[in-house]
Amino acid sequence: MTLLRDADLAAAFDRAARSYDTLVAANPGYHTHLRRSARRLGLPHGGAGLRVLDLGCGTGASTAALAAAYPGARITAVDASAGMLERAARKRWRQDVRFVHTPAERLAEAGAGGPFDAVFAAYLFRNATDPDAVLAAVREALAPRGRLAVHEYLLSGRAAHRAMWTAVCRGFVQPVATALGDGELYRHLWHSVLAFDTVDAFTGRVRSAGFGEVRALPLPGWQTGITHTVVARRPGSDTAAGR
Repeated sequence: MTLLRDADLAAAFDRAARSYDTLVAANPGYHTHLRRSARRLGLPHGGAGLRVLDLGCGTGASTAALAAAYPGARITAVDASAGMLERAARKRWRQDVRFVHTPAERLAEAGAGGPFDAVFAAYLFRNATDPDAVLAAVREALAPRGRLAVHEYLLSGRAAHRAMWTAVCRGFVQPVATALGDGELYRHLWHSVLAFDTVDAFTGRVRSAGFGEVRALPLPGWQTGITHTVVARRPGSDTAAGR
């Protein structure tokens, strides 16, 4: 299958925005796992006064996870899909959340702000045409010693985990998505996981992008070996914010 990229992918997400929350809500542990990954940023004092970037915020599920974990943080939420971003911005937010429409690679051009004390990226990297360019943009956007947490479908490399992912997509996700009229997008999402890095390959990619303290942490339930949190830091002064 040919994967969707750039404008075609953003347009597919625009069309799917109306039903996206309904479909992901049927995924056991989806929101719980996002909150767990957000907490793995390890920001102090509830993130009070810190600036956090939610990269690839979609309809705001990852933004909500950050808001729950760090009620004192100022969040900038970015997405390339105008339709998804519009849905996110309509929701009620109890803290300072700013929404910016831009591809992840063009953060600096879009005036998204920064430097940020932390970046959270959920389900983003496997959808990027150039993941290394996104990592470079993230590194540039982070303050020295700033923290990164990537929440992503990153297969372990074991055949059993690959088979489980395909069984879930073929047996549940794809039929429901097709019935909702979004079959093309979810076929892409299914195959994008199979085509993307294993967890070991991705942690190597993050190290090669100049990040330190890189670790991959598993998530529980049926997604064990399928979804991971990869945490890292931008090198820099020990006196930077977020220590």
